[in-house]
Amino acid sequence: MSNEQVAAGVGLAAVLAHCGGDPVAAVKALVGAVASEPAAPEPYVALAELRKDRPELRESLPADGSLSAVLAQAYFFFLDGDMDNAAMALGSVAGVRPGVAWGAAPWFGDGRFLDGVSAAALAEACLRVLDHGRRLDTDDMRARFDPWFHAIDRVSQRDPAPESLAAMARLPRACGRHDLAFVLCDRADAVEEVMWTAVARAATWRETGDLDQAAAAYGRALALDPGNWSVHLDLADVRAEQGDFAAAVSLAERGLEHEPAELSLRAAGAAYRTRLSGSPDDLVALIAVAPELTNPAYRDLLIGYACAGPGLPEGLVTRARGLRGK
Repeated sequence: MSNEQVAAGVGLAAVLAHCGGDPVAAVKALVGAVASEPAAPEPYVALAELRKDRPELRESLPADGSLSAVLAQAYFFFLDGDMDNAAMALGSVAGVRPGVAWGAAPWFGDGRFLDGVSAAALAEACLRVLDHGRRLDTDDMRARFDPWFHAIDRVSQRDPAPESLAAMARLPRACGRHDLAFVLCDRADAVEEVMWTAVARAATWRETGDLDQAAAAYGRALALDPGNWSVHLDLADVRAEQGDFAAAVSLAERGLEHEPAELSLRAAGAAYRTRLSGSPDDLVALIAVAPELTNPAYRDLLIGYACAGPGLPEGLVTRARGLRGK
């Protein structure tokens, strides 16, 4: 029995018969049908019927985090009225396979879900979508995530918790929906200005290429939370991108006052000092710490900045460049 046949509504009895009466196997078959046509209502009707007939089914699903088990759990949470866990489970599924329009599920656009899910849970679901670092800024992805944007818009109006809205903004920003990201920031600020909203606004401006607006927003974030080392680093990186390495050095050093052991701050400070003054000692310091950075793209960026410093020994520059791409 194909996924298309199940999605076309062959009925639970036929699915169970095909699966030898095994309800867990039937769930997998129905989930396969959902994956082939997320908007088709028939597999969900069969899942609901199966859940009603066998209330113990949710507990008997595999606990291995498999996609089929998590997707079924998401719908079962919805059926049980647990909208928060339903959202977070679907976010986990969408993060693993964003190429499927999971948000087209009828229940995800249901008024009971949209009126019941909390902003905090939907924000966590958005972050789970982004966990695997997939590229989402394409027309196809924006179309697949349109139900998510609708949910974000509706829930953010009903429950405008600033930190949750700032977290939600990361998904539309990753999809290139900067307009919605800014709307979320505006709604959050209308309730209370917090550091996380300013950071979300800054990151969105930076994504659009407006570094002046990004720098201003990061400055606002620092005014709201002067001891946050991460915001010092973000603003230092923007100043470096603008070519103001003196400001970048100053910001990195201020960040180190709050978190002296932070590797990324130490690396950034060394890189920006090297770019500014051509100090071989600072380049040596960067070479020492660069292999410990967990973000290879950021490591390579810092090395590129540093190696452009004036008058550096050629052999030292070669050593530093040899660390890129590893």
